[in-house]
Amino acid sequence: MSTLTVTYVGGPTALLEYAGLRILLDPTFDSPREYGDGDGDGETLVKTAAPGVSIDELGAIDVVLLSHHEHDDNLDSAGRELVRRLPLTLSTAKAGADLGRPVIGLDTWEAHRVGDVTVTAVPALHGPPGAERLVGPVIGFVLEATDSPTVYVSGDNASLELVRQIGDRFPEVDVAVLFAGAARVPSIDAPLTLTSADAATAASILGVTRVVGLHTEDWKHFSETRADLEAAFAGTGLLVDTPRGVRVSL
Repeated sequence: MSTLTVTYVGGPTALLEYAGLRILLDPTFDSPREYGDGDGDGETLVKTAAPGVSIDELGAIDVVLLSHHEHDDNLDSAGRELVRRLPLTLSTAKAGADLGRPVIGLDTWEAHRVGDVTVTAVPALHGPPGAERLVGPVIGFVLEATDSPTVYVSGDNASLELVRQIGDRFPEVDVAVLFAGAARVPSIDAPLTLTSADAATAASILGVTRVVGLHTEDWKHFSETRADLEAAFAGTGLLVDTPRGVRVSL
């Protein structure tokens, strides 16, 4: 089986090298700053740390997997500019309509072939049931390739029920890239992403052998930390150590 590598950049952003592709997740490359209420949702987001890898250090990117485009903690100003220059981004149908080429929007369970990799858009819920009208659509992804591990990328999903649906569709997921951090904003009284405990449960539901944890650092509205995630996975041997800016083989 071919090797999967991950380079953690910061927040939700990581570079995966998989089946001959270099895949960038949710690009956020701005310096620390505050993001005002540009989308009219009444929320202010604060970024607290710079990325561990600069755009100039990234190298070639074959495809961006963007869980959604409407929140700065998943696609910031520098990330938006980068997406315009790269050959392909896969995201929600709304992102495809709003951003245009080279962004291709996918419906839930729709597959898109990139090189030797099949990328399938899978459902995600960015908060509790009913949150969609406030936060907009979000998707995750499943990556499949011959002689390669099957990889689930959760995106900003908070629903274990959707993880169960994904596990039913893809019963042999090997690696889960989970966006955790239990993100919270004042207008919604519930986590918008997986809690650390829910991330551990998601890994158990899927039966994975490795977990990459993202979305636990660099933003003030993340209510749980990397240490919380490590505590939830203590003794399992599942959670991969991903130091910032370091290329790690799984």
